[in-house]
Amino acid sequence: MSEFKVVPGGVCAPKGFSASGVHAGIRHNPGKLDLAIIKAEVRCAAAGVFTTNKVYGAPIKVDRAHLADGYAQAIVVNSGNANTCAANGVALATQCCELTAKALGIDAADVLPASTGVIGQPMVIDPFEKGIPEAAAQLEATAHGSNQAAKAIMTTDTYEKEYAIEFTLGGKTCRMGAIGKGSGMIAPNMATMLAFYTTDAAVSPALLQKALRTVVPTTYNQMSVDLDTSTNDTLLLLASGLAGNEPVTEEGPDYEAFLAALYAVAGHMCALHASDGEGATHLITCEVTHAPSHEIARAIAKSVVCSNLFKAAVFGRDANWGRILCAIGYTPGDFSIDHVAVRIASAAGEVHVCENAAYHPFSEEEAANILAEHDILVKVDMGDGEADGKAWGCDLTYDYVKINGDYRT
Repeated sequence: MSEFKVVPGGVCAPKGFSASGVHAGIRHNPGKLDLAIIKAEVRCAAAGVFTTNKVYGAPIKVDRAHLADGYAQAIVVNSGNANTCAANGVALATQCCELTAKALGIDAADVLPASTGVIGQPMVIDPFEKGIPEAAAQLEATAHGSNQAAKAIMTTDTYEKEYAIEFTLGGKTCRMGAIGKGSGMIAPNMATMLAFYTTDAAVSPALLQKALRTVVPTTYNQMSVDLDTSTNDTLLLLASGLAGNEPVTEEGPDYEAFLAALYAVAGHMCALHASDGEGATHLITCEVTHAPSHEIARAIAKSVVCSNLFKAAVFGRDANWGRILCAIGYTPGDFSIDHVAVRIASAAGEVHVCENAAYHPFSEEEAANILAEHDILVKVDMGDGEADGKAWGCDLTYDYVKINGDYRT
């Protein structure tokens, strides 16, 4: 990360973007923001990646149609009701685009809708008719605007998630910012979340989409809280081009530099999502090294962070390394476990718990102290190649069941 400078502002950090969040009335609690708008000064190159669930929210159908030409200028998103399996879902998502376009003075086809909340609930247009003009009137090209938008898209999240960095592209200073939500129904493949990225870099729509599809498999698809795939997963990226760099239209050094920035933001956002898993008390990161392929390394890392037994052990501060080895062992793929070594680390230190797929002497007391920290790192050395992989997850706690036992109430 040394090549990137962290900057304030979230999605408003790049040139040309403003954002806002308001309470429109979709959620019953008037103290909860539930509608956000992100707007660009100019029509942007745009790209998106969506849920793999066969049941998907109506806004996704509209997004795919609006992204067909590779351009967009605004995003409108609500929380509290997922607009999934509603009879009028597509019509309502289309109306939201029309209301947003009217309020912003842009084309409705350049508006990308998104939605999160309870699945299968009826929806009406009334709160959107009230909230969209209010959100449009409150747009700010400031950190506050981004923060309000980040708050408005939260459901069971305990804190807003936003991030921004500065990087160089073709000799020009560029920025990339993001906000996201997602605390439960995280995994597999895209996880359960909404994420909205902005950048002032000039990148063609085709390469923007290629970059997203390159980054998602090693970041968002490597994140897990509970193995439930949402119906509304949406990752949208808008590029205004206002940084003034020579447009990136083909693969090469500039494209690689942009890709590295996108990886940096996505990796940070994934850690935020996993850390805030429903009821979580620990962030679990698994790093796999010396595997025979990157695909196998990623699969092994994902198996470890998805293991309910290991997640529960982390919650109990129990260095039950056998559960890690078990998760490695049931990972699909052709690899040997003969030389596997495992270490568990945190800010409190590191313990070597397994060597050559067998017990390595360690202090249980020291391990418990290491597992008392919030951020836990599991290091898996496969000793079977040169590839690596990474995944993010969280522990499994009593509160996860409590939260999801009364989610609708």
